[in-house]
Amino acid sequence: MTVTGAPVWAVVPAAALLLVMALAAAVLDAVLAPAAVGGDGPAAAVRGRRWVRPLAESAWLMRQRGRTTVAPDRLLWRIGTAGPLVAALLMAVVVPVGGTVVADLPVGVVWFNAVDVTLWAAVWLAGWGPNSVYPLVGGYRFVAQALGYELPLMFALTAPVVAAESLRVGEVVRAQQGLWFVVWMPVAFAVFLGSVAAFSMWGPFSSPVGRDAAGGVLAEAAGVDRLLLLAGRYALLAAGSGMAVALFLGGGTGPWLPGWLWSVIKTLAVLAVLVALRRRLPVLRPELIVRLGWLVALPAVLVQLLAVSVVVVAKG
Repeated sequence: MTVTGAPVWAVVPAAALLLVMALAAAVLDAVLAPAAVGGDGPAAAVRGRRWVRPLAESAWLMRQRGRTTVAPDRLLWRIGTAGPLVAALLMAVVVPVGGTVVADLPVGVVWFNAVDVTLWAAVWLAGWGPNSVYPLVGGYRFVAQALGYELPLMFALTAPVVAAESLRVGEVVRAQQGLWFVVWMPVAFAVFLGSVAAFSMWGPFSSPVGRDAAGGVLAEAAGVDRLLLLAGRYALLAAGSGMAVALFLGGGTGPWLPGWLWSVIKTLAVLAVLVALRRRLPVLRPELIVRLGWLVALPAVLVQLLAVSVVVVAKG
């Protein structure tokens, strides 16, 4: 399958598709969540119809007034609040859907990783801006766990790049025509999915928004601000799942169905796995994430990269 660039206006349907995927993740998360008992608000209003809960909560948050703290840095707070959603949109522009991609960059894989690094600043600013203790704790927790996942993520991204001998995401997809990379790069695939969960503050990597810190970076977010942060988390999951499909699962390749539909189906499947694992794994402390990242994930993915390099050299 050949991946080609799309016209500039294609960014609009691409953004819409990303938001639809994020909504699908939110709906699945609501369906798998424990039933709400008592209370009020959107969860109680739609009890028994969990799939409606994300829409009800969104409408409720849009009507809710924003929260004010003492001497906040409003500009940095707004930048941090919008940061995760903007980062997800920027990641999505290099993710192919079938044979089309919004920005067919020669360094598409590097672009994806660079945008991920901007999340360090965005989430920290979301914690710093309110001038409140718990959001700041959440912001520092994210930076701490980012130190643990970033290097393993970089080398997990490098493995399919070495196999395809290109930093262009479309070339990585085309290199999987005979065999998907996940078959002979399972460690890189697992590390990549773990990193997606980490930069989305999801599952075992959700300490930056943990209940023990009153919600962390979400502690002072209310109304539209909270909606943006929540949407950003789901959108990051969707963008990361789409990139996992492109780098390891053959992109839009598949029998009978059109390529774009295969891309959507595979992305939804990866999303479903990430969402389903959310409440089945314990939340890890940032210092433990750093220890596991540097002492377990990094050596494992380096061995994986070495094996891929040996195979490529032998073929050449």
